[in-house]
Amino acid sequence: MKFSAALAIAALTGANAFVAPQSSRAATQLAMSDYRTSVRDNVDVGVGGPLSSGVGGRDLAEIWDNSSPVIVQGGSLRTWSFANPAIESVQVLLKTEGRPLDADVELWQGPDNTPHKMRVYVEDGALRTFNAVIGTPRGPNTVAIRNIGQLEFPLDAVVRPDRDDGLAANIASVAQRSETIQGGALRTYPFNPTVDSVAIILKTDGRPLNARIELLQGPNNNKQVVELYTEDGLDRPFFAIVETPGSGNVVRVVNTAPVEFPLYASVDAYRVGGGIDWPDDGLMIGRAF
Repeated sequence: MKFSAALAIAALTGANAFVAPQSSRAATQLAMSDYRTSVRDNVDVGVGGPLSSGVGGRDLAEIWDNSSPVIVQGGSLRTWSFANPAIESVQVLLKTEGRPLDADVELWQGPDNTPHKMRVYVEDGALRTFNAVIGTPRGPNTVAIRNIGQLEFPLDAVVRPDRDDGLAANIASVAQRSETIQGGALRTYPFNPTVDSVAIILKTDGRPLNARIELLQGPNNNKQVVELYTEDGLDRPFFAIVETPGSGNVVRVVNTAPVEFPLYASVDAYRVGGGIDWPDDGLMIGRAF
C-alpha cells in the first residue's frame, strides 16, 4: 500500500510539471497587441496622422478674403520669416489675375540650408490657384517665394501659419486612402467632372522626397505642375489642394527619386459640386490605374 501511494503522488507531481504558467501567456498577448506590422502605421499615412486631429478649418475663399496678399512682381523675391518655434506648418497660397504663374518656393532654415523647395507652374493662376501646406518644425524658418516669370506676370501670395484645425487638417480628413509609389514609378488618378478640387498628401518613412505632381486635362496638356523636394518626407510632409474645374481632369504623381526611395501618396476628391449623390460617398471618386 505504501508503494502504491508513493506512485500516485509521483504521478500527480509530474502532471503539474507540464502546466504552462499563466503570467507568461498574458505577457505574450500584450506584446503582440502592441506590435506594428505595417510601415503605413509607422508613418501615419491615411490612418490619422498628427495633422488630422482637427476638422473644420477655413475654406480657400475664406483664407483669401481674410488675408492681405502680397504682390510679387515678375523677377522679384519676397520672404516671410517665422521665429516662433511653435509654428510647425505654414500655408502657402499663390494666384494671379488670369495670367500664367511660374514661381520657386523655398523653405530656409539656417544659413545655406534649404530642407524644402518647389517649382510651381500654373497655366491660369485665377482659375486654378496654388494651395499647399509645408512643414516648418523647429524654428526659426523663412519661406521665400521668387516669381521667375516676366515682369508682365505678377502674382499674389499669402503665407501664414496653419492652425491645428486649418488647411492641413481638412486635407488629412479627406485624403485617407494611401498607396506606395516606388522610385521611378507613377500613378494616375482620373476624376469625375463634378469634382471641383482634389486633396493630395505626399510622405515618406523619413527618407528624402522627390516627386512631380501634374494636373492633366487632355492628352499631354499640363494645367498645373509642381516639382517637389523635401529632405525628410516624414518630418515635413506635403499637403496640397489642386483645383480641377471642367472635365477630363487627371492627377499624375511621379516619384522622381531612385528605387530605394518610395513615397506614400493619398489623392482623393476634396470638394464635389453639382449636388449629385454618388454611390461612392461623393468624396472618394478618384481611382488609380
